[in-house]
Amino acid sequence: MNDNLRYALAAARLTATDVAAALAVDPKTVSRWLQGRVPYPRHRWAVADLLHVDEADLWPEVAPRNQALAEGVQAIYPHRWAVPQSAWRNHFSGARREIGILAYSALFLAEDRAVLDILTARSKAGVKVRILLGDPEGEAVAQRGADEGIGAEVMAARVRNALALYRPLLRVQGVQIRLHRTVLYNSIYQADDELLVNTHAYGTPAANAPVMHLTGGDDEGPAATYLTSMTRIWSIAQPCHQ
Repeated sequence: MNDNLRYALAAARLTATDVAAALAVDPKTVSRWLQGRVPYPRHRWAVADLLHVDEADLWPEVAPRNQALAEGVQAIYPHRWAVPQSAWRNHFSGARREIGILAYSALFLAEDRAVLDILTARSKAGVKVRILLGDPEGEAVAQRGADEGIGAEVMAARVRNALALYRPLLRVQGVQIRLHRTVLYNSIYQADDELLVNTHAYGTPAANAPVMHLTGGDDEGPAATYLTSMTRIWSIAQPCHQ
């Protein structure tokens, strides 16, 4: 029996059926987890995010393999698709000062209505929201499309689709969108001092590349390096208007 999981569910006032619905799995699967079976990593992460606890609190037996690798490096997801959608939503929901998105398109977030609602709500609460997307007419976007093997036109179309979805946010005070022509070695998703950094690899779609969860707060940690990069790109990017 997994009493840790059982107690956490009770504390969150959730049932096995609630968890199954949130993770899109069979309720019998959640029952097996309660009986002691250890879920796949992506399901462990999703459950921990849903219950707002650490994975180690629910499955201490796997914790040694998932401890922070270094100061400021909390975890590494093997692929972006392995990051639970709830983790993205919780990531941005937790911001109290600033949200930043730096990518070529970040279309996977733009297509999530819940994420757009969170960005709107956080902005209305006084959180500064900055979104940096690739200029669909720029050479960097075309080259990234070629690198991923999907072609320049497809990549540019993804950016335009994302812009169409993000642009209504400009009606909310505190939201800014800019277009950059910078070659990106990674996409950065910021919520205050917490970063999810999606690395880029030649010939590999970003969804298949790893994601690092970094925490900052000082000027020498890994998060500071990526925040500096985002700030520099923001300073040379062009504003996007409604």
